[in-house]
Amino acid sequence: MVGSSHEALHRIFQKDPALLTKALQRVLHVPFPEPREIVALNVDLTEIEPVERRVDTLLRAETDEGTYLLVVESQGKVDDRKRGSWPYYLSYLYEKYRCEPVLIVITQSRTTAKWASRPIRFGFSGWDSLTVRPLVLGPDNVPVIEDERQAKQDVTLAVLSAMTHGRGPQAPAILEALASALRTIDSDSAAVFVQFVDSCLADPQAKQMWRDLMTAIQYFWRHPLAEQVREEGREQGREEGREEGRAQAKAEMVLQILEWRGLSMSDADRERVQSCTDLGQVELWAQRAVHATDAAELFTKE
Repeated sequence: MVGSSHEALHRIFQKDPALLTKALQRVLHVPFPEPREIVALNVDLTEIEPVERRVDTLLRAETDEGTYLLVVESQGKVDDRKRGSWPYYLSYLYEKYRCEPVLIVITQSRTTAKWASRPIRFGFSGWDSLTVRPLVLGPDNVPVIEDERQAKQDVTLAVLSAMTHGRGPQAPAILEALASALRTIDSDSAAVFVQFVDSCLADPQAKQMWRDLMTAIQYFWRHPLAEQVREEGREQGREEGREEGRAQAKAEMVLQILEWRGLSMSDADRERVQSCTDLGQVELWAQRAVHATDAAELFTKE
């Protein structure tokens, strides 16, 4: 079970190693060669005597241009100790495997991304004995995928988008698009991706919206994470087992999306949404709420 955003942000590349190659090529525009094969390796870098050292995710990529070690580090905040550990990881891995290591850092924080992208240099001014240049994936370069069609074309990249941008006014559209895209892939993979996203959503409103969306997609309820959610909302869940209950829950989500996006609503319109028992109608309002510029747009076509 994935219990934190730290784990989710790097384990998504274990689940789908090809996503890492796409991120290097399409997001960072690095001319990394197309792998023939990618294999996960042991992340333990502990030596016989000294301290235990572990990278987050380690993959070996076989390409026509050679073999590369892809070292993925999930970084939540600025940590100057990495100035020593990252160069150590790379030199140790080169010595052990005799192939080129590539350091990729992934973060949800713009501040951390800016810090991590700075080259680490050892030596004196004008003459670097060693330079480490991490490749950084973060909010400034991972694409915001709000379009359902785009999400379906590349589901894993849409998952990474939700994990990286799951806060702020764009979150409802990202999560809605991803929820639709997950229906197009196999249920086991979808269940894992659902948990990755849930672990990365720090905003309580975004997390609740994601769980509301996943109520209708049974992948979510097959994971241990769901037991906690079921326990917290067992009474509400029994009621929502009927269509009227699901419509009521969806209506509350419509109001939450509008409130979250800063769109005010008249008391009459609020009552209209809350009293609606037609699930199809409420789901339509929910889709409009994600893109509306005014709360009245929920009803303009009716």
